[in-house]
Amino acid sequence: MKKALVTYFSASGVTAKVAERLAAAIQAPVYEIRPEVPYTDADLDWRDRQSRSTVEMNDKNCRPALADLDAPVADADVVFVGYPVWWYREPSIIDSFLEAYDFSGKKIVPFATSGSSGMGTEAPARMKEITGAEVDAGRRFPADVDADTLKAWAESI
Repeated sequence: MKKALVTYFSASGVTAKVAERLAAAIQAPVYEIRPEVPYTDADLDWRDRQSRSTVEMNDKNCRPALADLDAPVADADVVFVGYPVWWYREPSIIDSFLEAYDFSGKKIVPFATSGSSGMGTEAPARMKEITGAEVDAGRRFPADVDADTLKAWAESI
């Protein structure tokens, strides 16, 4: 496999665990995408139409500020981008991350976590539009996906 980097945003810890398992399985560095202002439980209440996450997801141009710009994207050929599925797409903080770095000549591979929602088809297309990079269709995983499954998937790309 080419030189890989596993990046992720995790609101509840589920995506973090999958990302860390993936990074260990393919022996790649891992980087957490963090918002400048962390999300609270109230921010993540999808039933509240005024919650921060709902407001952000209803505005396709929303770009929450990042906590830092330290991701070693320049060192990687393949960048795995993990996130929880929010409203059948990637959270807006992922778009902020993608706009913050140069992905020229790189391949982006999205992976998502969700108990039941699919990834949707918009995320890879939006990632390609934002970065101009080659973007894989990606895959959704349950929280309990094992390292062997993640490694086999990553090696198939």
